[in-house]
Parts: sequence; structure tokens; C-alpha cells
Amino acid sequence: MTDKKDLTRPPTTAGSPASTIDTFLADAKRLGPLAGNAPRARLVFALDATMSRQPTWDLACRVQGEMFAAASEAGGLSVQLVYFRGFGECRASRWVADPRALTDLMTKISCRGGQTQIGRVLRHVRTEARQAPLKVLVYVGDAMEEPIDDLCAVAGELGLLGVKAFMFHEGHDPEAARAFQEIARLSGGAYARFDAGAPHILSELLRAAAAYATSGVEGLAQLTAGSTQARRLLAAITGGKP
Repeated sequence: MTDKKDLTRPPTTAGSPASTIDTFLADAKRLGPLAGNAPRARLVFALDATMSRQPTWDLACRVQGEMFAAASEAGGLSVQLVYFRGFGECRASRWVADPRALTDLMTKISCRGGQTQIGRVLRHVRTEARQAPLKVLVYVGDAMEEPIDDLCAVAGELGLLGVKAFMFHEGHDPEAARAFQEIARLSGGAYARFDAGAPHILSELLRAAAAYATSGVEGLAQLTAGSTQARRLLAAITGGKP
């Protein structure tokens, strides 16, 4: 896999200074390869970085380490950051296994106005899953501005590839809720709503997603005693009651 990946077509974008993009790519390149040869569970962490998202982007920076913490006892986790913002800008980092490296990367990215590009994220995840095993997509966003049928078609493909989409929805936008719920359902994943004013909820959700990525239903079940969000995600995946 290459050190960097630009999902944007064309590669230059309006409203995104070249220096910011170059910094992102340079930082992504410096995140070295994973230590050792043991395979790690892979999780794509995708975020909407359009203008309305800055407070939640900052929150995600603070709590994303919970994914790694939850996975550490089960062999570790390899995470790829994907984000979109501005006029058609969508980028993916290389795979990293260190929460500090991911935090450093995220803090150099600011949110910019633009429309959602969830379809591009889903297609990227599909490509990654065809290249190597990938169990979980974690998506964090608050809006959906794309044809829902197109998103659902790719979500169904992700389900066939064994990728579960955990769609974490901030706010109450009904169109986003409907789309996120369908993407989760078609992929066999789970939908959950959270409020940026309650950071522990997103923290619990990320831990639960990582536990599933590393240890499947059994790993997720181990978190249910102390986590309401883990219980809800487990119920969504297994069809049980939270």
C-alpha cells in the first residue's frame, strides 16, 4: 500500500490551501510501518470534516485513542483515517497503529465548508476490503446530501465483503438518520446517535467498534457490563434487545 492516498478527483481542490494538504500528506508519510509481522485488525475511521463539524472533529481527536485502548489486549488495531471537506476534497492516511500518531495527524486538519462525500468514503472502504481483510468502518457525521440509493448499493457490497459499518450520527437530521440507519442495516453494522456535549458517548462507541473489529461479537459482549453503548451496538448486530 502506498504511503498516501488521495481519493479526490481531480487532485486539486478549491478552498484547500496546498500547504495544508502537503502537510497532511507529509505527516501521513512519516507514520512508519506497523511493528512486527503479526496481522492486526483493520478499522477505517471516517469523519465528515465540513464546516459544521469542527467541534466534533476536536472531540474525535480527544477520544479516538479509546479505539486503540479497547483493542490492545486482543492483538492491537490498525486504523486508517479518511476525511472529506471543502470542494470535493477527500483523503485517506496510511494505516497506523499508534493513537498518538493519529492524534497528531488529526490536529493538523481543520474543517472547511462543503457537501458530504459519504459515497466516496464507502467506495474507498470497498476497495480496501478487496485488498485485505477489513472488518469495520466507523463513520462520524451529522448530515447526508447525496442520493441515498447510491449509498445503499455500496453499503450492501460492504456487507457481502464482511465489512460492518458503524454509523455514528451527531444531531437529529432526519435525512441523515434514515441514510445512516440503512447503511448500517445493509452492511450488517449498527447505527447510534450521540451529542457532542456528551463526549463519553462517542468514547464508548469507539471502544465498542474497536472491540468488535479485534474480537468480534465476543469482544463486544465483554464491554456490555459497563457500557450502555456497547449493549446497544451488540443488540443491533445480533438482533437482540439492548
